[in-house]
Amino acid sequence: MSLLTIEGVWKNFHGNHVLRGIDLEVDTHEVVCLIGASGSGKSTLLRCVNLLETVDDGAIFLDGQEITDPRMDVDDVRKRLGIVFQAFNLFPHMNVLDNITLAPKQVHRTPARQAEEQARDLLSRFGLADKAGAYPDQLSGGQQQRVAIIRAMATQPRLMLLDEVTSALDPALVVEVLGVIRELKQSGMTMILTTHEMSFCRDIADTVCFLDGGVLVEKGPPEKIFTEPDHPRTKEFLRSVLDSGRF
Repeated sequence: MSLLTIEGVWKNFHGNHVLRGIDLEVDTHEVVCLIGASGSGKSTLLRCVNLLETVDDGAIFLDGQEITDPRMDVDDVRKRLGIVFQAFNLFPHMNVLDNITLAPKQVHRTPARQAEEQARDLLSRFGLADKAGAYPDQLSGGQQQRVAIIRAMATQPRLMLLDEVTSALDPALVVEVLGVIRELKQSGMTMILTTHEMSFCRDIADTVCFLDGGVLVEKGPPEKIFTEPDHPRTKEFLRSVLDSGRF
């Protein structure tokens, strides 16, 4: 059984169909990259999985349980998911350690000492051991995004959702954040990520999904999608990415 199953999901905003019958399965330890132009529905799909948006039709299942059932406890579902956005969304009045331990202590009822030990272990693992007492405005953009990813990991989620986590960073800082994601893959974390970093997507993904106009046009292993795509729209998108020098 797949960890996540998306069946026929539609999402409409003010008469505009942003998602049109999306079907997708994600297995445990699989890394799925969503690619496509801005406005293709990638971020909306992640928000639907995390129940930040309600679906208009279709269903989403996590561990075989329909999480889009209106009777579901949304907070309980989100305990099993980690999500990181383009903006870092760190609490500016809290230091790094407090940012990371807030959810484990308050939502998961993890004892303070255990939560702090786990947070320090994660900070050390990702090269930020000396930043536990720093505040967000004392960190670089790359460091803030790494902390945001660590904060999501601290709740030990079943699935990580990463929405264009490098798009707000200077090119020099992108590499350090991509390194964190690569480390997550090596540790077996199941992930769905949206990205414009095509070479990174090709390197890290098990499955690549191309979305266009809210439709999942084509999906497959990266070597197939990036070298021999079947659909003309996929070919056109990749050609435009290549022409823009983003590959």
